Amino acid sequence: HSVVRNALFCLETAANEEENHVYTKALMAYAFALAGKQDKRKALLGSLEKEAVKKEGSVHWQRPGKEPEVDLPYYHYRAPSAEVEMTAYVLLAHLTTQPAPSQEELSFASLIAKWISAQQNPNGGFSSTQVSCFPPG
Repeated sequence: HSVVRNALFCLETAANEEENHVYTKALMAYAFALAGKQDKRKALLGSLEKEAVKKEGSVHWQRPGKEPEVDLPYYHYRAPSAEVEMTAYVLLAHLTTQPAPSQEELSFASLIAKWISAQQNPNGGFSSTQVSCFPPG
């Protein structure tokens, strides 16, 4: 379809820009994975890996310039919804590939899933995704 072809062309053009926001990269990586554009998907995932926050045996992404988390006793920090969303898109991009993800990708994906699961509230849900606003990238 010409609409899909034009949309992919637009995304490919945007993916070549130097200053893409981490959230934008996460969305594009997943879109390219769905479209079967594995080279673009891999390039974006490589770029995203350089921006990943790796700690305590897990991996996630956060907004640039974010204040560091305060480590308080008896308090479990939960990330803002936008950070959970972008990390989830990166996870989807890792798992949406043909042929199936490699063992290396699955190992990395498990570190992402570990962080996401730690963000769940006591009821099994996550912080609201409807309230957050994201600055343009």
